[in-house]
Amino acid sequence: MNLKSLDKSWTLFLDRDGVINDEKHMDYINTWDEFTFYPGVLDAIRIFSKKFGRIFIITNQRGVAKGVTKLEDLEMIHKNLLEQVKMSDGNVDRIYFSADMDDSHINRKPNTGMGMQAKKDFPEIDFTKSIMIGNTLSDMQFGKNLGVSLTVFLPTTRPDVKIPNALIDLVFPDLISVAMAL
Repeated sequence: MNLKSLDKSWTLFLDRDGVINDEKHMDYINTWDEFTFYPGVLDAIRIFSKKFGRIFIITNQRGVAKGVTKLEDLEMIHKNLLEQVKMSDGNVDRIYFSADMDDSHINRKPNTGMGMQAKKDFPEIDFTKSIMIGNTLSDMQFGKNLGVSLTVFLPTTRPDVKIPNALIDLVFPDLISVAMAL
């Protein structure tokens, strides 16, 4: 697939922790004060906004169900994230999150609930003209389960994942590297 041939008919799905921001090892980002964008992410999203018709963040946030992250704090993180993206001339259409504890819950990645909700909210989405970027095999499986054309793996927090892997189509070191390839 030629990444330079993408146009506004394409949709981008992004994981959050470990893709957009630092991921706490064995812990959760509980407040905005703990949230740190990776270098180049806001520039990457600005570039993506010129290439993709729709951009979504799809994130598992089990910390809410565990009671370690307050729902209002998660909402504040997402509100501030979206404001920072907008101030950088980028756009994210919506953030979908699953706070479910049960791995088999339809909304929890790698299950497709959040992607199907995005399709319900934005019927023009064509999963065969979509890309999923994540940092876990669960993110890659979500993309495959959804039927996206391309899964892109960022080994930011999972450098031990063996490549090649049937779930992974492309590997980039970080989000800005993906954007620069468009």
